[in-house]
Amino acid sequence: MLNATWLETFTTLCEAEHFTRTAARLNMTQPGVSQHLRKLEAQVGQSLITRQGKSFTLTPAGEAVLAFGQSRRAQEDALRSAITADNRDSGTVRIACSGSFAMLLYPALMPWMQAAADLAIHLQASPQAQVLSGLIDGQFDVGVLDADPGHPRLQATHLGEEELCLVLPADAPDTPPSFADLQARGMIGHPDGDAYADDLLHLNFPGAYPGADRLRVRGFVNQIGQIPAPVAQGVGYTLLPRSGVEAFARRDLLKVVHLAKRRRHPLWLAGRRGRTMSARLQYASELIALAAGQLS
Repeated sequence: MLNATWLETFTTLCEAEHFTRTAARLNMTQPGVSQHLRKLEAQVGQSLITRQGKSFTLTPAGEAVLAFGQSRRAQEDALRSAITADNRDSGTVRIACSGSFAMLLYPALMPWMQAAADLAIHLQASPQAQVLSGLIDGQFDVGVLDADPGHPRLQATHLGEEELCLVLPADAPDTPPSFADLQARGMIGHPDGDAYADDLLHLNFPGAYPGADRLRVRGFVNQIGQIPAPVAQGVGYTLLPRSGVEAFARRDLLKVVHLAKRRRHPLWLAGRRGRTMSARLQYASELIALAAGQLS
């Protein structure tokens, strides 16, 4: 590997075309410049210049080494720029959250993506366990969790709370239904539906609720954006976090009916502990917080 200091002296010498001017530029003595040249020639194993009085010309080896020196200088300049620059609108941001929160968040990210051609946003909808493991192993930059992760390599900020909602058609009565009313309608199930039912319905109908496996099911949908669609058409009911309700395209066809006991799940924004946040990651976190604020 060529000595970087000798190479920079030689590159400057070629550009200045004079030993004395080179010494002045590098704050060296003229003998020091000559010494660096001799050491670089010894390292290369060939003469790099041909002296002609007080001037000189480059040998073929000298031309090759000059090109290498200029290329290396350009690479170092680019590296320094990359290290010192913190452009909010350039680079990659990797975010993970639940499917329902992703539906609410993604439209909030779109204007930023449209305005920033050099920005890439990877938004992944995942179960909470995968969000947590992805944050720990560095797969995601930030993630939205329903609890403080309490992990030594992660730090988290409380964003607020998100209500678990009973979702009925828009023309449903405003008064809370009985469990029998819900059974008559039938549930529109989804991958998280059983857990939501065991949480919210068991809380409100402890004597009547038989468990999620004994609910009357009218349909099952595994696409988060389509879960409310049957309900919007008057078929059944479903249980969703408020983000999944608010992000539905025909929100006007849905009604959230509050039961006597309401269930709210916390929202936490988590990332790697001790990591210096880039400008783009700080801005992404701000947009996530704004989206969470819509659920209060």
